[in-house]
Amino acid sequence: MLTRILVGVVFLPLLLWIMLFCPPIVWTLVVALIAAVAAFEFLRAMELRHGTIQVFVMAAAAAIPLLCWVHREVTALPTHYVLPVMAVLVCLVFAAAIFSYGREDEVSVPQLMACLFGGILIPLGLTALVELKCMEQGRYLVLLAVLLTFVTDAAAYFVGMSLGRHRGITKVSPNKSLEGYIGGFLFGALFAMGYGGVVSGVTGLSVSYVSLAVCGFCGAFVTELGDLAFSYIKRKQGIKDFGHLLPGHGGMLDRFDSMIFCGPLIYCLVTWLPVF
Repeated sequence: MLTRILVGVVFLPLLLWIMLFCPPIVWTLVVALIAAVAAFEFLRAMELRHGTIQVFVMAAAAAIPLLCWVHREVTALPTHYVLPVMAVLVCLVFAAAIFSYGREDEVSVPQLMACLFGGILIPLGLTALVELKCMEQGRYLVLLAVLLTFVTDAAAYFVGMSLGRHRGITKVSPNKSLEGYIGGFLFGALFAMGYGGVVSGVTGLSVSYVSLAVCGFCGAFVTELGDLAFSYIKRKQGIKDFGHLLPGHGGMLDRFDSMIFCGPLIYCLVTWLPVF
């Protein structure tokens, strides 16, 4: 627990500083790195050991956030900038798989599907954080999405530890309780409204507390769903963590799994229901 706290004390302030004070390209590079490492950890969890394919998938995962920034800032790319990456990745991965057939590093069909999930869907979810950063008042919007996942996770954990009575709601995470889930939802909504009040007080921006409450509650819901979704994958693969890059937290994917679900939802919600 002490190691987990110490890593959080160092890691979280660094992320906050980059989101608040650095230009979007710096945050984009951070997201690209996170996406590439998360994709690698996912392929390793799926027991894919083909080094060439791992490189292809990691390159695609890093390219998607970077192309998002280029599209936002340079506008020299078509709207569907993901399609070229997906087309190239599919061709390269299937070509490598075909030539691996019958060899020791042969690639299975489920592993091929995992390549598409790791190289396209995981970075696409994280790229929503780049989209948020590039919006008007983007520093506050991306901070809302990231902090919401941390607060929801922490609230669900501590409420579950102190008040949890009805455990075993899902067999994927049998130690998590109904009270913990409810606590995560409620604290997510309360945090979002409180966050809006702080931003308004510091910057003078007008805020919509109704929109923030919707973002908080819905974001908290998908945050907990995202955590369970990747816990399900780990259970099926018989592993505890996706990696060991962050002591006490597991791998990069263990730390950012919920944001793959929460980031796109918050992006959609603040587009439809402006909060600032």
